[in-house]
Amino acid sequence: MERRAVGDTGLSLTPLSFGSSGLGDMPDTYGYKVDADRAHATVSAILDGPCNMLDTSNNYGMGRSEARIGDVLRDRSLPNGFVLATKLDRDMGTGRFDAARVRQSLEESLGRLGLDRVPLLHLHDPEHARDLNEITCKNGAIDELFKLKDDGLCDAVGLAMGRLDIMEPILAAHPFDALISHNRFTLLNRSADRMFSDAHARGIAIINAAPYAGGVLAKGSADMPRITYQPATDEALAPVRTIEAICAKHDVAPGAVALQFSMRDPRITSTLVGVSKPERVAQTLAWAQADIPQAVWDALADLPFESTDPEANRVYKPG
Repeated sequence: MERRAVGDTGLSLTPLSFGSSGLGDMPDTYGYKVDADRAHATVSAILDGPCNMLDTSNNYGMGRSEARIGDVLRDRSLPNGFVLATKLDRDMGTGRFDAARVRQSLEESLGRLGLDRVPLLHLHDPEHARDLNEITCKNGAIDELFKLKDDGLCDAVGLAMGRLDIMEPILAAHPFDALISHNRFTLLNRSADRMFSDAHARGIAIINAAPYAGGVLAKGSADMPRITYQPATDEALAPVRTIEAICAKHDVAPGAVALQFSMRDPRITSTLVGVSKPERVAQTLAWAQADIPQAVWDALADLPFESTDPEANRVYKPG
């Protein structure tokens, strides 16, 4: 695959990358469990493939995602040029997210992963911390993130979160190298559109996560009647079923269309897809290369989409 630069950091990403939150065994979020053997096989499949980024976080599965990746890395090294990305997280008991917690979070992550540094490091989910000022103030969490880069503990720093009303002003105030936004630029929802344009103009690498709206566009409305990790009503699922009907008419997989909708946007550096079994890695690669008739894109262009926060009513659970 081609590789796209992350600013002037020296890092570059393939247009498709993989996320590992599900590998941490998070049934409250995804509705299913993932055991260690399945997680290890999935990580190995990713490392053996053509994509060069695997994304994780300190709090995915309360550390299980990083620990399982670390177990694999202790048996094999990362491929040359592979970008392992992780995220700094608040203290999950108290919500504390000050500068000291930033250092502690990275130490925990490096210990689980068995590494002494990571290529790409994000500040994660500040909207769920106890005090946003702890993060944004002078010598707060964001300033400490940039110090970690200065100290050589990462090559690039980014911001990964959900709420756009908090994310956009933070992005505007700091020279981040990258961002991750999830569920907010899909066939169903384009609420991140303005932010993507602004970030692209500033040279920030855009990593668009969850192109399947939490999985429903990949697994289907009949098998997974959930949108953005929440049970969905028939009314909420109606746009999904319209997309499924268009895809059925042209004999293409809705998952392929949802994935390529993100990958074909010139602003997006890499599309980040969560996987939790090896077969999904192969399926994702096939969907990325699937031939999709122009008639499908023409039909989809006429469909309405949401521009409001898709997780506004989500009851957040970190497990």
